Amino acid sequence: MIFRFAFSLMLTIAASLSAALPLRDGEVFTFKVSWAVLPGAGEIKVFAATDTTAAQPRLLVTTTTQTRGLARALLPFEAKAESFFDLSTARLASLVESNQQRSKKAAHTVTFDYSGAQALYTRTEPAEPARALPMPAGEPLDLITQLVQTRDWHLKPGEKRDALVLFDDDFYELTIHAARFEELRTSLGTFNTVVLEPRMEKTAPKGMFKKGSTVRVWISQDERRLPVRFEVEFKIGTGVATLTRYEAPNSPAGPTAPDAKNPRP
Repeated sequence: MIFRFAFSLMLTIAASLSAALPLRDGEVFTFKVSWAVLPGAGEIKVFAATDTTAAQPRLLVTTTTQTRGLARALLPFEAKAESFFDLSTARLASLVESNQQRSKKAAHTVTFDYSGAQALYTRTEPAEPARALPMPAGEPLDLITQLVQTRDWHLKPGEKRDALVLFDDDFYELTIHAARFEELRTSLGTFNTVVLEPRMEKTAPKGMFKKGSTVRVWISQDERRLPVRFEVEFKIGTGVATLTRYEAPNSPAGPTAPDAKNPRP
């Protein structure tokens, strides 16, 4: 149960106060997930593509998560989240999430009404009546997308910024702190990074934050500002997602590959 929750969290590990989209058309991040003593426990992939099927063009950001190897034998788990962004406002318009553990399936959709300060939450599997969720001030994202989006904030140690994150049917008002600079070695090379930590400070801690869990993201300090690692720390172990592959946006100015060693600002 805890293992499943960890992978669900890494999936939902999240719009920002700026008008920037969290990803660009054609951009792809692939992460290798390790959990406790299982170094190849799974994979997370986050990718973006322009969606032209709607009346107005949208950006679709898709996040997929699945267990692999021994972890899959012990706990087969797959999850998918699709976030649709209005290109004219850079706001999250709707979210579709689903997951499956063995024969157990769950799915829901969320649409956001910013003028009415509420979100319409519909659980589609198992089916339940739709219900309105009061929405705090801010522009929500799931946690992973929010952490990716922080690369555009250019936070330095000692600085912080508020964010609104949606976990399933519950909004979390977070404050993201820049904790420190840190050199990080990965299979892609060595990066100078800034370590960011979301914390619950504006409201009483709840969920994983009430239980003392810690979330971190390492953002490279070169021009790409890559999220080279995510970490979710529980009392019973730590889930780590490390960037193993990056594909640049469909733009002539987009980077083609991350630098190995980049200067600290």
